[in-house]
Amino acid sequence: MSEEEQAFVVRDKRGRTSEAEPTPAPIPEPAADTEVNFGSSAPPSESEDAGPPITFSSFVFSLGTSALMLMGESLEPEQPSMPVNLPQAKEIVDILSMLEEKSKGNLSADEASVIGDMLYTLRMKYVERTSSPA
Repeated sequence: MSEEEQAFVVRDKRGRTSEAEPTPAPIPEPAADTEVNFGSSAPPSESEDAGPPITFSSFVFSLGTSALMLMGESLEPEQPSMPVNLPQAKEIVDILSMLEEKSKGNLSADEASVIGDMLYTLRMKYVERTSSPA
């Protein structure tokens, strides 16, 4: 076989349409000089949701709240209770424990207090839920 001949040809026909169907308009690509900075502390633009800033403490609080809800706690009295899922709640507690261990020495006093207090609360609630009769 010469160098110009190919043993086989691969043709990818995924996403192609027949000539009877109109072809979709191409998705415009961002300009080459466009920069996306996910970690920027710039204020959000008017089109973005202007929620509270994401911090380590808010992240821990979010995970802790999720775990509490999975243990059957309701955040508001009128809110219907979620089904209890203790294995998934334990997984979140384990993730927070790992996060505490891996970030030891790199947290401010407030952040260390938030994760420590959250873990204590979650562990006590988990023990309460698993030791009480159903």
